[in-house]
Amino acid sequence: MQTKPSRGRPRDPRIDEVVLAATREILAREGFAATTVQAVARRAGVGASAIYRRWPSGIELIESAVFPHLDALDVTPTGDIAADLRRFAASYCRLFGAPAARAAIPGLLAAYQCEPDQHRVLAERIGQDVRPAFRAMLASADPGTVDRAIDADAVLDLLIGAALYRTFIQPFTGRKDPDDHVTGLLLRAVRPTVSHTS
Repeated sequence: MQTKPSRGRPRDPRIDEVVLAATREILAREGFAATTVQAVARRAGVGASAIYRRWPSGIELIESAVFPHLDALDVTPTGDIAADLRRFAASYCRLFGAPAARAAIPGLLAAYQCEPDQHRVLAERIGQDVRPAFRAMLASADPGTVDRAIDADAVLDLLIGAALYRTFIQPFTGRKDPDDHVTGLLLRAVRPTVSHTS
């Protein structure tokens, strides 16, 4: 029995790569407002229609360019809670500190004011894929180092918030915290509470 040929031409994955790279380049060099589908199409050397077939809007294109493959983060637990938290914090600081992300995040948040539901998209992109591995990391920590009743999702939210603060707010405060500052705060948050009896 003969199979029906698929309709249309197959998508060329090289176009995706070229378009996402062009998007990051325009964001980093020219800023959020200049990163239009038409500008990306010119930079990438493709038709705007090829972009719209892959991403329905410029916002979705920017989201895909700035927050790719968080699920591919190296999240294999080691049992050493300090080392694992340090790795997660460093990964998020790198993600938010990349030039394209620094240009995109404020613009995305401003764009979402017109479409509040889009905030959910950003939250999913920067956290949801990582949550199962983050929970597993806390669960596999060496005995006695993590409060087993701790809400792992709340801890990850704190980590993401701290990385955003470190990237976008702290540079203007005049304070220079050590690189491990976020990890130290998170370790205190997850540590089991010790009850003092008289």
